[in-house]
Amino acid sequence: MLRRAGLVATGGPAVIDLSKHEPVPDDVAPAPRPRLPIGMRFGGVVSVVWRPRPVIVTVIAAVGAFVFFCMSIRMGDLPLSFTQVVETLIGQGDALSTFIVNDLRLPRALMAVIVGAGLAMSGAIVQSISHNPLASPDILGISAGAGVTAVFLLTTGGAATGVVRYGMPGIALAGALITGVLVYVLAARGGMNGMRLILIGVAVNALMHALITWMMVRADIDQVGQAQTWLVGSLDARTWDQVIGTGVLTAIAAVVAIVAAFALRAVQLGDDVAQGLGIGLGRTRAVLLIAAVVLAAAAVSGAGPIAFVAFVSPQVTMRLTGLSSPPLIPSAAVGACLLAGADLVARTLLPVTLPVGIVTAAVGGPFLVYLLIRQNVRSSR
Repeated sequence: MLRRAGLVATGGPAVIDLSKHEPVPDDVAPAPRPRLPIGMRFGGVVSVVWRPRPVIVTVIAAVGAFVFFCMSIRMGDLPLSFTQVVETLIGQGDALSTFIVNDLRLPRALMAVIVGAGLAMSGAIVQSISHNPLASPDILGISAGAGVTAVFLLTTGGAATGVVRYGMPGIALAGALITGVLVYVLAARGGMNGMRLILIGVAVNALMHALITWMMVRADIDQVGQAQTWLVGSLDARTWDQVIGTGVLTAIAAVVAIVAAFALRAVQLGDDVAQGLGIGLGRTRAVLLIAAVVLAAAAVSGAGPIAFVAFVSPQVTMRLTGLSSPPLIPSAAVGACLLAGADLVARTLLPVTLPVGIVTAAVGGPFLVYLLIRQNVRSSR
C-alpha cells in the first residue's frame, strides 16, 4: 500500500511520506564531499595513497640536501669551480683537485647525507612507537650506548692498532643493541607507555654517560683527546671505508623500516586499532626498534653521537607535511638536508671550524625548549 499521507503503521513495512519532503531545486548544488587522498593500486597486492604535501616536502628537502652536498665539495680553504669538480669526478682532474675532492671533501659530504638520513629515520621510528615527540635515540640512551663501546675501543689502544677503522661499526652496533634491548625490556613491562619509556631512557642515558666519563678519566691524555672529539660529533677526516660501512648498515636498516611502514602506521593509531588490524604488537615493535637501533648505531659509528638530529628532523617533517605522526622517507630527506647544511656551516661559514655536533646542538637545544613549553601549555588547558 502506497499512501502520500505519512508513515503508515500497518502490518507491512512502513511507508515514507513523500509529500513532506520538498524536491531539491535543480540550481542547488549538493553538499561537497570531503577530499580524500588519492589511492593507486598496482595489481592485486600493492596499493599506495598519494598525498601531494609529503611528496613535495620530500622533493624540496632532497633538492636542498643535494645543493648542500655540491656546495660542500666546492667550498673550503681552496675553493674549486664547478668545472673542476665535474672533471675530477669523471677522472680527468689534476692531482691536487683529485686529492681535495676524492680524499677530503667527497667522503665527508656523503657521510653527512647518510648519517643525517639514518638519524632522522631512527628518530621517526622511536617517536612513532612511543607516541612521544620527545623520544629520540640520543635522549633514550641508544646513541650513548654505542658511544660507550666506541670510547672503550678508543681508550684501550684501538686507534693505534687500526681496529677503529674497521671495527667501529660492529662494536658501536653491539653497544646500541644492548642498550636498546635494555630500554625496551624495562619500558615494555605492563604495556608500552611513552612517558615510562622516556624516563627509563633518560636514566639509562645518564648511566651510559657516567661510564663514558669513568673510562675517559682512566685513559691517557692522547686517547682522551681523540675520544672527546669523537663524542662531540664530527665529520672531519672521514674515509671511504667508514662511508661504505656506515652506508651498508644504514641501507639495510632503512629497507627493513620501509617494508614495515604499514605496520608502523598501524602502531601509530594505538594498540587496540593495531591489534584489530591483525598486527602483532610485540613482534612489530621489536623489528622496528631493532631497525631504529641499527640506524642510530651506524650513524654513531660513522660520525659520533651527533645531538638533536634524530630529535628535530621528524618533528620538523611532521609539521611541514601536516601529518599526525613523523613519516619515514620525508624525515630521512629532511635529516640529510639538515645535517649537510649544518656541516657546511660548521666548516665554511663560521670564523673557526667547529665539529658539526656543536652546530646541531645550537639548533636542537632551543627547539627542545620550544616543544617542552608547548606541551606544558597544552597540558594546562
